Amino acid sequence: MATLDGQQLDRDSPVPLWFQIAELLRKSIESGEVEAGDRLDNEIELSEKLGVSRPTMRQAIQALVQKDLLVRRRGVGTVVANRRIKRPVALTSLHDDLTATGRKPSTKVLAMEEVPSEPEVARELGIEPGDPVLRLQRLRLADGLPLAIMDNTVPVKVLSSALLVDDLERAGLYELLRAQGVRFHSAHETIAARTATAREARLFEASRNATVLTMARTAYDPAGTVIEFGQHSYLASRYSFEINLYLK
Repeated sequence: MATLDGQQLDRDSPVPLWFQIAELLRKSIESGEVEAGDRLDNEIELSEKLGVSRPTMRQAIQALVQKDLLVRRRGVGTVVANRRIKRPVALTSLHDDLTATGRKPSTKVLAMEEVPSEPEVARELGIEPGDPVLRLQRLRLADGLPLAIMDNTVPVKVLSSALLVDDLERAGLYELLRAQGVRFHSAHETIAARTATAREARLFEASRNATVLTMARTAYDPAGTVIEFGQHSYLASRYSFEINLYLK
């Protein structure tokens, strides 16, 4: 359990007490002194230890909830949130990125079926409407927590052999496609944000008004042929995109 034992507040400082408390908690979290999943003492205990009012303590905690450093869980209390995953914007798979950063990825295949391509998807894939495509829907977890909902469509002509559910649960899509001889060269990607749908909130085990980041990607091989079209959503409190910019 995370506490503030032995911490001192400067009551003569112009800095509000709630902000000082929030900073003490933030430093404890970011230094690793308290870890993800640790539960805070309740507001009454913390306010008594620090000699502040409950509203002051509540304001400090709420400030860190808004920064996604703390999360309130019904029946549990206030706990330290899991580290947000920062992913570089690059032509890589989420599965590989999680593994490379020491996180443990796992996958639940929600759907996998060969269907005729719809006009909008066919346009993204550069094929004729009605051409066969493999549509995949997966829930990607990191360290057991739902992180991303991935909807990918692959032209059947790209595949040299069928993909299996077991394969998709143990490896990333790009790894499996490369194993079939597919070569990735470039991609066009669009990133946005919106409120979660009811289905997304349920799969993410999040509130209905949770924010999700969305990414639409069209990937190409060296010849300019489209390999796959993906539409993904990520729970914003657990995920962010990271971009490096350079002066031309």
